[in-house]
Amino acid sequence: MKIVTLLENTSHRPDLAAARGLSLYVEAAGRKVLFDMGPDASFLDNARSLGIDLAAVDTAVLSHGHSDHGGGLAAFCAANAKASIYLRQEALGAYYAVLPGQEPNYIGLPETEALAERLVFTKAQETLGDGLTLFSSVEDDKSLRAVAPKLQEKVREGFRPDGFAHEQHLLVEEGGKAALLAGCGHLGVVNTLREAERRLGRRPDVVFGGFHLFELKPGAPEAEALLRATAEELRQGSTIYYTGHCTGDWAYERLQETLGDRLRPMDCGASAEL
Repeated sequence: MKIVTLLENTSHRPDLAAARGLSLYVEAAGRKVLFDMGPDASFLDNARSLGIDLAAVDTAVLSHGHSDHGGGLAAFCAANAKASIYLRQEALGAYYAVLPGQEPNYIGLPETEALAERLVFTKAQETLGDGLTLFSSVEDDKSLRAVAPKLQEKVREGFRPDGFAHEQHLLVEEGGKAALLAGCGHLGVVNTLREAERRLGRRPDVVFGGFHLFELKPGAPEAEALLRATAEELRQGSTIYYTGHCTGDWAYERLQETLGDRLRPMDCGASAEL
């Protein structure tokens, strides 16, 4: 099993572009999987620089309906004529960042009507074969996630808080090893990890994904409490965590104080082989 970061917020390689978003590539059990497509077509150029042929991808997954993960959807379909794209139907909703005194900012997916034949809507659990499983049902202990009140969905009556029904996660199993891929983990990395553990019967060997902690205020008591609880939970077992994107520098540094080299940057080109 091999997992590679195609695109992320940061890059330490001059040949790889960085952009606020995420795109991951997975090879396992003969399958080639693209997980998220970043905000634009940059992930395609990075894949070429990394020697990865995205035209050969047989399965694509969209983790949720935000443009920083699905903005490159049309670009991927132009580069790859065969892969089905698995997503929650709710991912086609109208998602906005809503801040007091400002016009709501649309952060949902670009128009997908022309791509309808490529889209496959998933249930709460979807088995894709060859050790690939998608799941979206996560027990939401709100004390274990960073509150993101600005993330809202536009409905007929106006705006309502995003419940993240459009979010899903990928488990990859091969040769007795398991990986969890999570786009942003809006419902909390601990909640998501616990659900993965319930399905696997153990902790995954590696996690790639954002932890959505970047909006925490450094030094705030509630932020410190959340990070302590998160670090203590992640410390259990021997899982290696690759994170970035929406985790935030301060949260990353605080978690690393507990996790040490088990917490690693998920910048462009980062890879793990199991």
